[in-house]
Amino acid sequence: MVQKSDPQFILITGATGGIGRALALAYAAPGVFLLLQGRNPDVLAGIGQACQQLGAEVETVLFDLTDAEGWRSWLLSFCAQRPLDLVFANAGVNINHGPDNAGEPWEDIRRLLAVNVEAVFATVHGVLPAMRTRGQGQIALMSSLAAHRGLPVTPSYSASKAAVKVYGEGLRDWLAPQGVQVNVVMPGYVTSRMCEDMPGPKPFLWSAPKAAAHIKKRLAKNTPRISFPFPLNFGTWGLGVLHPAVSAWILRRLDYGH
Repeated sequence: MVQKSDPQFILITGATGGIGRALALAYAAPGVFLLLQGRNPDVLAGIGQACQQLGAEVETVLFDLTDAEGWRSWLLSFCAQRPLDLVFANAGVNINHGPDNAGEPWEDIRRLLAVNVEAVFATVHGVLPAMRTRGQGQIALMSSLAAHRGLPVTPSYSASKAAVKVYGEGLRDWLAPQGVQVNVVMPGYVTSRMCEDMPGPKPFLWSAPKAAAHIKKRLAKNTPRISFPFPLNFGTWGLGVLHPAVSAWILRRLDYGH
């Protein structure tokens, strides 16, 4: 049974991904309304049905988040009618320098920044006016442990997640007095198609359901930065504070490409 303090109206972008799907299932329960965004209609419908079987009310929305302004406008209209308690700006894409080390294609970089950065900002600006008016709400921004130190195999992805991390930290301090909570989520390697496609080793790999349960628990406590797993979090944080020449040497030794 949903408690009064639990979020009842929840948005998850990127609900067809590994963490997005796991989050939807983790929160699905009687009395909960889930607004699930994705681009694959068949996968999105399947996730919606699974959540409905757990008792949740579900609305799915097919939307390409590269249209950030369209997405912001859609959210403004939606929230004017049905304000949200909890929002996951979770959708994201990853690219890398390729198997032949040719580098990241420019068009792929532009799409990555559109989804990972601009759409995240647009999501915030779409849901925030209603939250500020009510003086309550919670926004979880999906960053990554890659935000601590740029990885040579995925420089654009690392940069995009660093932008989300810093943006979320600034928002949290600004919005806390207004009753709106902002949390930055920084996962390590979590089972998903995006993780499988990423080159390099994947230490301390977590399952998506395990990651979702951890995120849910920490959000309930309003933890400012939800970073996991601990060994990888400590290691990537350490890489970020070391001299770049030293951290570069360590990354080479760990076979993260160059």
